[in-house]
Amino acid sequence: MAITSIFITGVGGQGIILASELLSDVALVADFDVKKSEVHGMAQRGGSVISTVRFGEKVFSPLVSPGEADIILAFEPLEALRTLHYAKPMAKVVVNSRPIMPATVASGAAEYPDDIFDKIKTQVPDVLVVDGLKLAREAGTVRVVNVVLIGALSKYLPFTDEQWEKVMKSRIPEKFLKANQKAFALGKNS
Repeated sequence: MAITSIFITGVGGQGIILASELLSDVALVADFDVKKSEVHGMAQRGGSVISTVRFGEKVFSPLVSPGEADIILAFEPLEALRTLHYAKPMAKVVVNSRPIMPATVASGAAEYPDDIFDKIKTQVPDVLVVDGLKLAREAGTVRVVNVVLIGALSKYLPFTDEQWEKVMKSRIPEKFLKANQKAFALGKNS
């Protein structure tokens, strides 16, 4: 089996690290070799966060070079646009529809692109835009946007619902499990 490379991007506080852990764990449960890498950067100040997850029969490195990602999972649209050079020409992009304004935009020093999804689709035609915040609210809490997006991503991966369920039960505390399960299902059906 070929290696599947997933590039996850967003800003600090969006749950990117938990999302990459869930993804890594489900690949392990499915008996794949898995490698994961994280770059927190300025995460505590709302800066960029990236994580890569690679799985397959045998994976030697967690790193995803430009042009190697099979899937870009973006928790924020501008971060998606900024990291598209990591995508293969026929990659898939799963992107949250809700922007988080960077400090330069909030201060008036820069403008957030109005046509950001058009720009993304110009570079990678297979784009799924998910209103993660709306679906998280349907699940009962805005804190599960990351799991909504993992649910949307799951449509493109070879893992069963039972494998995802097993991983969520092992990683997510019982008091938050029901909301996360609902968030996953809503994302998967988006």
